[in-house]
Amino acid sequence: MKSLDARLIAAHERGDKKALVALYTTAADSAETADAAAFFLTHAYVFALEAGHPDADDLRRRLVEMGRETPRHASDES
Repeated sequence: MKSLDARLIAAHERGDKKALVALYTTAADSAETADAAAFFLTHAYVFALEAGHPDADDLRRRLVEMGRETPRHASDES
């Protein structure tokens, strides 16, 4: 099985945003520091937004919980 880095590079080369969401999420889940996790999670979130991926809201929620994104307010929804 290819290393995570190799799979990320291959997914970037293919432009496979769905795979990038999954791979960056995996990288975030296994990161050794909060900063590294936030870095990978941010990438996962951006690719999820670009792809209209169903995990985008959950990724954003995780970033909010980490203090890396601001929560949405009811007034922002209109």
